[in-house]
Amino acid sequence: MELEIIVAQFQKKDADAFQKLYNMYSENICGVINTIVKDTNVSEEICQDVFMKAWNNAESYNASKGRFFTWILNIARNAAIDEIRSKSYKNSKKNLSADYFVGILESMTDSEEGKEDVVGLKKLLVNLKDKCIEIIELLYFKGLTQKEVSKELDIPLGTVKTRNRSCITQIRTNMAL
Repeated sequence: MELEIIVAQFQKKDADAFQKLYNMYSENICGVINTIVKDTNVSEEICQDVFMKAWNNAESYNASKGRFFTWILNIARNAAIDEIRSKSYKNSKKNLSADYFVGILESMTDSEEGKEDVVGLKKLLVNLKDKCIEIIELLYFKGLTQKEVSKELDIPLGTVKTRNRSCITQIRTNMAL
């Protein structure tokens, strides 16, 4: 009975009711979101967005159609699915492990002496031209598309594709050494 009163107050934009509902449900909602997105920080952001969306659309909740928790859970589930389908999420997951390597090619070519051979990259970079290193870093370590690299370096897309192919061929050759 008390929950119905809190929800009614929530629908009337009562900030205290919002706080009570958030305290009651946020941990569970964040947990459900986290099972979908598998990233605690992203889950917490989405959870906050879900509660704000619920706040902004509180009048659309209808108690005769189901419990408040189920209503907000559906909002959370949909928001989490939207997030994992988003391009930014896919890119962040694709580039997650490469973040460590950003700039590593630049630092390796600055001063070869006295530097540790990180993951055997020096061996792979033998005989690579600076243009190759630049293309590889932008495409594979910084996650840019070939079209974005073309714009970044102000060269034709076909040139980027050709250089990428020849650079990968050289790296494969170096791997066999």
